[in-house]
Parts: sequence; C-alpha cells; structure tokens
Amino acid sequence: MNNIEKLKFMIEQSSNIVFFGGAGVSTESNIPDFRSDEGLYKTKSKFKYPPETMLSHSFFVNHTEEFFNFYREMMIFKDAKPNLAHNKLAELEKRRKLSAVITQNIDGLHQIAGSQNVLELHGSIHRNYCMKCGKAFNLDYVLSSKNVVPVCDECGGIVKPDVVLYEESLNMDVIEKSVQHIREADMLIVGGTSLVVYPAAGLVEYYKGNKLVLINKSSTPYDKNADLVINDSIGKVLNSAIVKS
Repeated sequence: MNNIEKLKFMIEQSSNIVFFGGAGVSTESNIPDFRSDEGLYKTKSKFKYPPETMLSHSFFVNHTEEFFNFYREMMIFKDAKPNLAHNKLAELEKRRKLSAVITQNIDGLHQIAGSQNVLELHGSIHRNYCMKCGKAFNLDYVLSSKNVVPVCDECGGIVKPDVVLYEESLNMDVIEKSVQHIREADMLIVGGTSLVVYPAAGLVEYYKGNKLVLINKSSTPYDKNADLVINDSIGKVLNSAIVKS
C-alpha cells in the first residue's frame, strides 16, 4: 500500500477529520508565501522597509499610509481562485467527514471553495473594521477607497484589516475553538506548513489520536511524531486521496 492509498484508507476510516493548513495551501493558487525562496521575505521589493517591519502593529500605527500601500500591493490577491486542496476539503466537509478547517492564511479561499467551518488564526482580508466606531467593511470598500488610508463613511475613523499583525495577539476565541476541534478529532491532516511559526504550530500538540498526517513539500519538526508523512503538493495529494463517494 503506497502513501496515497494509506491516506485514502485513513480518511475512509475517519468521521471527525480536522485539517490544519498553512501558506503552502495558498501558494498553489499563486499567492506567495513568506519564507520560501520565492517568498515575500526573500524577494526584492520597491518598499524601503522589510516585510516583517511593514506588517507590524507599530508600523501600522506610525506609518499607516506606507502600510496600506504595501498591504494592497503585496497581501491582497483578489483574483486568486481556490485550488484542488480547497475544493477537496470542501467536498470532504459536505460528506460530513471533515468537521473544521483551521488555517493560517488570510485569503478566504476555503470559504470561496465552499467550506463552512473555517477557523482563521490570522484573520481575513475580507473583514475590515473602523478602529473608532467598530463598523464592519468588506474588501471592496478598502480597495475602492479614494484615500490611501481607508476611512469610515460614518465617523471618519481608520478602517483596519482584521488581520493579525506582528506584535498583536491571536484571537483567543479562535484559538480555543481550534484546540477543541483538534482534541476531539479522530484524524488530523496538517498540510502546506513547515510548522515553525508559533503559537499556531503548537496546536498540533493537542492532537492525541493515532492518525496524524503531515503533507508538505519539505520536512517539518513534527515528522517524527506523524503516523504518515507525504512530501508533495497538498493539492495533488488531496485530489488523489479524496475521491467522490
């Protein structure tokens, strides 16, 4: 039995699967990641500050206009479409085998593919809010703003993307729900992440079952703890392993 057949068998034998994904899920929709050789941190940029600096809370506060110039150009990929991984996970949820998708991505592609229960650890570009009055705005409002810094149409406050910047804490409600889903899962599939960014990577440690599957192009620190490791494209693997019933 090869690895794909093993994965297919494990999926068929499970009824409460949780998927935990990272940037590698979105790169297959042509959204660049951060840390790979082609990633955001290693590509030359016209911006004078490094991405890590520009994606920090303090930079947002002190250089708001420069933040939004960078954010619009480098973090928003409005035309990106769900790939095989997104579509297959949505299919698995429809079959009532997958109970939750936990993602480190902010692009909303899981929801566009049809997934209903998506826990976004780092927020979403599709949610934005006025820092003064709390009014919610969608992505189009931010993109269509005549000002570099989008402002609330009611009170004039700055409209901030609901994404977790460096120096900001993760949403504890999302963390607690993620931990609960992982603890209750009878299978945990981790895909498209090198599992080096904490605290998100530490969520894997809450899984105590015997069907931990890691799908990533490169090795991870958790490979030795996994029941199955597949070093390949997440979309290709899920497309082969998740067949329509």
